[in-house]
Amino acid sequence: MKFENFRVLSPLIHLLVSLCVHWVAEEMTVSVLVDVTTGALCPGEQTCPEAIYLTGMQQTVVGIFKMVMLPILGQLADEYGRKPMLLITISTTIFPFALLAWSQTRGFVYAYYVLRTISYIISQGSIFLISVSYAADVIEGSKRAAAFGFITGLFSASHVVGNVLARFLPEGCIFYVSIFLLISSTIYMKIFLGETVTAAPRTDQNRSCPSMILRLLRQRWVSMKDTVTVVSHSNILKRISYVSFFYELGMSGISSVLLYYLKSVFGFTKNQNSQVLMVVGIGAIFSQVLVLPLINPLVGEKGVLCIGLIGALAYALLYGLAWASWVPYLSAAFGVVYILVKPSTYAIISKATISTDQGKAQGFVAGVQSVASLLSPIAMSPLTSLFLSSNAPFDCKGFSLICASISVMISLIHACLLNQSEECKSPQSPSSDNIEEPLLS
Repeated sequence: MKFENFRVLSPLIHLLVSLCVHWVAEEMTVSVLVDVTTGALCPGEQTCPEAIYLTGMQQTVVGIFKMVMLPILGQLADEYGRKPMLLITISTTIFPFALLAWSQTRGFVYAYYVLRTISYIISQGSIFLISVSYAADVIEGSKRAAAFGFITGLFSASHVVGNVLARFLPEGCIFYVSIFLLISSTIYMKIFLGETVTAAPRTDQNRSCPSMILRLLRQRWVSMKDTVTVVSHSNILKRISYVSFFYELGMSGISSVLLYYLKSVFGFTKNQNSQVLMVVGIGAIFSQVLVLPLINPLVGEKGVLCIGLIGALAYALLYGLAWASWVPYLSAAFGVVYILVKPSTYAIISKATISTDQGKAQGFVAGVQSVASLLSPIAMSPLTSLFLSSNAPFDCKGFSLICASISVMISLIHACLLNQSEECKSPQSPSSDNIEEPLLS
């Protein structure tokens, strides 16, 4: 790795610092949440079906609203700037964790699920898509894959740091530290992050409130139609949408039940959950920051994507077939490989889209992913609860994870059919010219 490769990140330094602190704060709560929710909802029990169903219901509700929210946030980021959208999205996480810092009784845990669901609707996925659009504004096309790899690598590094903090901090302090870091990241971004988009002049200051609402709805409708037009005229974006849908369908289903599965089958606690997540995070840092910039020029974004999906398939199958307590650690090691799926996906979308449509295209694909995350818990939550119970039709506690691997395999097939020879193009919609004209500063 040459030092010059790191200079690509210089325009992104304030963005990366803010995101790093935010992701550390979020990740340090993940492993302890399983114990907190299980202890509040099913005290004294090793398995908690209520927590599994609530998590699945939360993911379903989030998926429903994200189908609309993510494309809209992508459009708003193109029109009104990346910075205000980022500030809104990263600040929503503060409130649900504040509830658990106050109390961890059953009532507060239910309230946490409600506020966290709202937070996920606004922030889950949108932070990445707006950050990727920000990076596309300031990084030239040939270096975007490396830049996106650094962003996702930083995400993994933040996970490692968060899990180290969760491993060694007292459980009672974790939420307080998390809230402090979340507030700090928001303040830092507000002060130091520059804007890359110049908002179009506003002409509706003197309009009445009803007319402003009608105009806003019309803008959103036309903008959504333009987004569909951008995607429908690109075979690359259509194919990568299929890849993203089936990948997210399988992997989001696994992530929604994995820690509960490990707690029920192998008796994993907060510390062991943190260790598993650290294995994934440490390997992901290495692969995204060091390996991705080296192999991408050799095999291209499509090759990296296929390699990542093969790793995801092995990851899912090993968890589903885990026969001993050490197997989850082996499975987690494939995080070194499957973590390459996201940066390669971002790079493919970015290369297939002109700069003024980055938010729209990334938002559309993120919306497709949210549909998948909506559907996966509908099957995964009851299926996991069934095979973890004594009423399972046959003895295979990880059967739901094996089913999720089938979806990953379909995603791999679509990735193999991807054709990147098409040049990026942006069909002009006559209705969009006078409504939204985001300008790059």
